[in-house]
Amino acid sequence: MKKILMTLLFAVATMSAMAAGNKNDSTVVFTTTPQMHCSSCEAKIKDNLRFERGVKAIKTSVPDQTVTVTYDARKTDKARLAKGFSKFGYTARELKKGEKVKFDPEAAGASCASMGMM
Repeated sequence: MKKILMTLLFAVATMSAMAAGNKNDSTVVFTTTPQMHCSSCEAKIKDNLRFERGVKAIKTSVPDQTVTVTYDARKTDKARLAKGFSKFGYTARELKKGEKVKFDPEAAGASCASMGMM
């Protein structure tokens, strides 16, 4: 019984350490031009950006017009990530803390259609 409890305690400690993340991980929030308009826009960004070196996680939000990227700072940086967007037809700009982007559905829809995604 004592071995089982110790094994369980060790497993919980290991999982919590892994969940805490790597101390070399950084996060940056971008907005894109053209604006994201739909789930296809989000998928295009996620499907392409995940191949950039050092990317660990990508979270997109159409209503907030944000792309949040968690990355390994030893393998890449914000400038390289922003440049990576151009490979699939977007321009990315880092948002300042607290900065909001107004979603323009008409402009986003037109740009989505012009990129052949609608």
